Amino acid sequence: MKHILLLSFLLLFINGFCQEAKNVALDIPLLEGIEYKHEAVKQYDFAKKPHGYWLFVPDQPRPAKSDVVVFMHGYGGYNPMIYGKWIKHLVQQGKTVIYPRYQRNLFLPSPKKFGKNASKGIVDALQELQNGDYPEPNIDNFSYIGHSYGGVISSFLSANFQKYELPKPKVLMMCSPGTAIFKGGRLDSYESLPEDLKLIILTSVHDDVVGDEFAWLVYNTATNTPDRNLLRQFPDAHKAERIRAGHNESYCIDQEFDTGLRNVTTKRALRISELNAIDFYGYWKLYDAAYSCVVKGQHCDVALGNTAKQKYLGAWADGSPIRQLEVFVPAPESAQNK
Repeated sequence: MKHILLLSFLLLFINGFCQEAKNVALDIPLLEGIEYKHEAVKQYDFAKKPHGYWLFVPDQPRPAKSDVVVFMHGYGGYNPMIYGKWIKHLVQQGKTVIYPRYQRNLFLPSPKKFGKNASKGIVDALQELQNGDYPEPNIDNFSYIGHSYGGVISSFLSANFQKYELPKPKVLMMCSPGTAIFKGGRLDSYESLPEDLKLIILTSVHDDVVGDEFAWLVYNTATNTPDRNLLRQFPDAHKAERIRAGHNESYCIDQEFDTGLRNVTTKRALRISELNAIDFYGYWKLYDAAYSCVVKGQHCDVALGNTAKQKYLGAWADGSPIRQLEVFVPAPESAQNK
């Protein structure tokens, strides 16, 4: 009976409760100073084992040097196709993306081993980039993007980067992070996250898979990281169009990145993935702004601070605004110490 209950929960955790929805279709907006400099994305597969990884590298033209982003998938999402359009968006700007596998399949290994597997994949990927025929990896602006369990693993490694001999992260973007009934990879406190980290946590109010408990744990305990914001995304509807606010809003299928791996997560993504304003003005915009803030000192008011630019999620076809994000920011230090 226990095994049946666990299987039922795993299917729930992986699939979520999202229904298909018709969303507003928009051209991809880019922040000022951010552009697609490269026409091609080169893909390399080193992911045969659970501690393996995929590499996505900019080309045409090939840069001499490239900043590195680790993209950590959600539970069962070890096919980069699921987030392919976001990966392409990053690589065509000139970034190299490391996509750790960290799982053998839906049941192995235990979630307690996810962090170790992911860290080995990242270390091995950086070695491959340094020694192989690739753009030189620049780890000075190292960053993480993580969805669902990938957000948990990314926060775990960000807090323990010295222990696992990883680069110190400058940006951590967490998308609907959580573990539900599992405990592997969770910390009691995130006060050890780097002080200069830009920490963006984006949740959706109808996330019935992991909820927002873990997101609040990270936000409330990362007390040594002042540049942290927690954001909530809401559903919205206008005439015949609507936007969801479920667990898998960061899905953005691109079959050019399909590895051929299939499981219930991949099949679900193929059914429900949509590219819409939540991608452009939510996930992509917030990460791009945080990265730009770190590297160039630009768009800090788009990434952080409960500003109008940060909360903006675009408009429907007739110009009516889509319901904006709700943002939580830490109280001023003086108020915290009272």
